[in-house]
Amino acid sequence: MTPGGKFMTKTIDYEEIKSIMPHRYPFLLVDRVTHFEDDKYIEAYKNITGNEPFFQGHFPEKSVMPGVLVIEAMAQAGGILLLKNKKTAGGLVYFTSIEKARFRQPVTPGDRLRFEVTVLRLKSSYCKLSGKAFVDDKLVAEAVFSSALSVK
Repeated sequence: MTPGGKFMTKTIDYEEIKSIMPHRYPFLLVDRVTHFEDDKYIEAYKNITGNEPFFQGHFPEKSVMPGVLVIEAMAQAGGILLLKNKKTAGGLVYFTSIEKARFRQPVTPGDRLRFEVTVLRLKSSYCKLSGKAFVDDKLVAEAVFSSALSVK
């Protein structure tokens, strides 16, 4: 945060996200980063469209984004934050645990899913993050997750 308590605005577009993350379509689940503070906080989003591949089977009669993919997208936002660091650039981030996952509202086509992820603990090869997902400022999911960092 800046001394006035506001987050510095640093954006990362889709092309830069692809240079940071190893994921690719259809499994890259972050479209843009709107704010981040090195090793502390990131805000990012994914635009949910009706042609997402998972909607074919989940559910054909009423399209709902699988909760596990909401958590994955949240974790990918955290991964971008962690891998943006010069010390960990080019590495990989692996899930090691998910705790306190809560799903409060379905995510459907047309939603803009916004993620806020905060670093709770960061060591050289381990991190613990807290994430929240919102649609129109309504909390739709949250979780605490841990990851192992593999650095090149």
